[in-house]
Formats: sequence, structure tokens, C-alpha cells
Amino acid sequence: MHKSIPKMLAFTAMTGLMTTFIACAPSKEVTLDKQAHSHVAVQNENFQPTGWIAKTLTEIAQALAAGEVTSEQLVKDYLVRIAQVDYAGPTLQSILTLNPDILNEARVLDEKRAAGENLGALHGIPILLKDNIESKGAMATTAGALALKDNITGRDADLVVGLRAAGAIILGKTNLSQWANFRSNDLLSGWSALGGQVRNPHILDRNTCGSSAGSGAGMSASLAVGTVGTETNGSIICPSTINGVVGFKPTVGLVSQKLIIPISFTQDTAGRLQKPLRGRQ
Repeated sequence: MHKSIPKMLAFTAMTGLMTTFIACAPSKEVTLDKQAHSHVAVQNENFQPTGWIAKTLTEIAQALAAGEVTSEQLVKDYLVRIAQVDYAGPTLQSILTLNPDILNEARVLDEKRAAGENLGALHGIPILLKDNIESKGAMATTAGALALKDNITGRDADLVVGLRAAGAIILGKTNLSQWANFRSNDLLSGWSALGGQVRNPHILDRNTCGSSAGSGAGMSASLAVGTVGTETNGSIICPSTINGVVGFKPTVGLVSQKLIIPISFTQDTAGRLQKPLRGRQ
């Protein structure tokens, strides 16, 4: 699997605490169908996103609710986009693993919506998680380390439970500074043994900043509707700033730390990264 694939929407992180939080090369097992529908992103000279993937979380959520696009269509768009810019083209290296069951999960959510069963504000929204956050399914939680490359736990972190309860689907896991930048004093931001060096989508040889580098770069490059990072000291805010997206570090304790590879229990928190809100059209 490794290299072999805005207005705030509220959800309850299953910890007994209410929190406002938007989550915050593709795996060869996932088939990329570039002709699946008319909204598939078309490559252009400057790699700018087009179609649905160019839109914000709020715009996409509204389009899903209105039946203008399906979750399956969105997932296919993002898989094509990931193939074009993360593992080819500029080769951003922002994604470690893709969920091999993502298309089936998207179809199930589309069927639920068609049957009148709406799970919540994030119904059908594809989300990328930083790869120090546990999630069920055939994706390891590695922190970018070779030692954990087969660490498939079969568990959802509490924040992932909350995301799924609101209808989100987990598209994959993002690259990061190995061990969330707690590997050595000299580790480069955005480098891991499993994923290599994450590249800044704006200037490829510039720093992506902070351990949530893959979540920042992936969001900036429109590889998912939203991404989740974690921060001990600047690892959400810095990659958001440097990669030109919006990041939020919630107050420590509002989002459960359970089943997230830790650094400091007094400072760690997960938070969301997303595109900036658009002004009224």
C-alpha cells in the first residue's frame, strides 16, 4: 500500500465533549477510472484543480445534499487528482496510503442518502488523516516509520468515530515528519522513511513546515475535501500557513487524543485543515 496508492460543520467527537471540528503514489489496489463522469479533473499546464475538487468543503457538502454530485464521483475525482500530482507530475509525496475500500464505502453512503438516511453534515465527504491517527480498515498507522509499516490495528481513534458518525469517509493517510517530528533534532519537516519528502505545492523545493506536512500540502493541492493534522507545537498552524490553507488547533482536550500516536499529553491535539472560505458570489 505504501507507494505500491468552510463554514464549520459540527460533529461530536465521541468523548463526551462537544467540539466544532471539520477534519479537521495512489495504491494500485484502487482502480482509477478517468472517464467515469464529466466532472473528472483534467490536467493542465500549471496543475490547477478543476471541477468539483476545486471547490470548498461547504460548496461540496451543499452539492452532495442537492444531488449535484455523488460521493462516488468525488472519490474518483480525487483519485485521479492524486495520481496526477502526488505520485506523478510535481510528485508531492503528501499521501502515504489510500483506503482500498474507499469506492465501496462511497457507494454505500450514496445509497443511504438516496434512501433518505442522512448521517450528518459530512455525509459522503472524503477526508485525509495524518498517519499517526488510527483508523479501521486495511490502512496501517505508521507515523511514517518503517517499524510500523504493517501496523493495521482495526481501531478508530475517537475523532475518526466522530467523523464517521457525521458521514465522512476516510480517503487515506497523509505523509508527515516521521514520529510527528520527534525522531531527532535534525529531522527535516515533512520527511519520513516511508513517504520521503513532502513537497510544497506552491514552490516544490520549499519547506512544507511542521509535522502535518502531508495534510497541509495535500489540502493545498486539493487532494481531499478536508484533511486532519495533529499539533504539539506548530504542526497544524505552520503547514497551513506555509501551504496557503486554513488550519485550526482546537484547545487541548476538546478533541480526544485516544489512539493518536502521542508526543505530549499536555499539548497534543488534532485539528482540521481546509480551503479558505469564498466570499459571496
